[in-house]
Amino acid sequence: MMRGLPRIGVAVVRGRSMEPTYAEGDSLLVAYGVRPVPGRAHVIRLPDGPDGPRPIAVKRLTRRERDGWWAERDNPAEGVDSWLVGAIPEHDVLARVLLRLPRSLRAR
Repeated sequence: MMRGLPRIGVAVVRGRSMEPTYAEGDSLLVAYGVRPVPGRAHVIRLPDGPDGPRPIAVKRLTRRERDGWWAERDNPAEGVDSWLVGAIPEHDVLARVLLRLPRSLRAR
C-alpha cells in the first residue's frame, strides 16, 4: 500500500439513530485515516456508558469543539450522541463515510 493513502473498509449500520439517512443493515463504504469533515457522517467510538463499552457508531460531525468533535444522530428519537456524552476526542473519530453501498453489494 502506498504511504498516505486512506484505508478503505465497510461498516454496517446497527440501530435507528441515523434514520432516515441510513437504515439498519445498510453497508457503508468508509475511509480510515482521513481528516474529519463537519457535516459528514463518520464512524466514531462513543465513550463508555454506565453499563460498559458502547458499540462503534455512525454519527454526523457537526462542529469542532475545544475538546473534540460534536457528533449528532440524524434521528433525535433514537440513540446516543454528543448531547448525551459531550464532544468526541479526535482519536475516537475512526473513519469518514464515503457512500452507502447498493443493496446488491451490502454485507450479509
